[in-house]
Amino acid sequence: MIETFLIAFTTFFATIGPADVAVLFAALTNNNTPAERRRIALKGTLFAGGIMLVFGLAGDPLLRLFGISLPALRVAGGILLLLISLDMVFVRESGSTTTTDEEEAEALNRPDISVVPLATPLLAGPGAIGSIILLTSANSGDPLKETMVFLGLAGVLLVGYLLMLVATGVQRVLGVTGVHVISRIFGVLLAALAVQFVFDGLKTSGLFG
Repeated sequence: MIETFLIAFTTFFATIGPADVAVLFAALTNNNTPAERRRIALKGTLFAGGIMLVFGLAGDPLLRLFGISLPALRVAGGILLLLISLDMVFVRESGSTTTTDEEEAEALNRPDISVVPLATPLLAGPGAIGSIILLTSANSGDPLKETMVFLGLAGVLLVGYLLMLVATGVQRVLGVTGVHVISRIFGVLLAALAVQFVFDGLKTSGLFG
């Protein structure tokens, strides 16, 4: 049970990257008042949680609808997470956790960034959505483990929300180097989890007897 929570927390922490989101949040809300920042951070976190909850609950039915087996999802999800982890370790921009130049330009002129780009794609991006579908499907049929997955997600979103509240301080204290160090550490952990997902998928696929 605790193991499921830790796996979920580590996976979501790596794919969402709350420290990175907080630094970008500080830049995008530079002209907002503290009260507006708190409102935007809370609204964005709640919207992201809602998006992730929908995909988490609908993950298993979606797999059955498209005829995707759990072993196939584990292998595909593991490969996706491995690619994300490599970007984190080598500090490269990942399409699953960043915004496009057009999205950033639009966000700077948008009075409320809570839904786009904060809730999605920064918090509930492709990597995080793929992760929750993978984790909930892998623990389908065990309500306690599924609950641990959602609690892991809630924990990461809470950390992200708190970091956004002190975003300016985070940016000043950690700096670019500090954020990169955190990303590298969780990138290594995510890489190990990703490889394990691939191994589990291959093991249960029946391809090797």
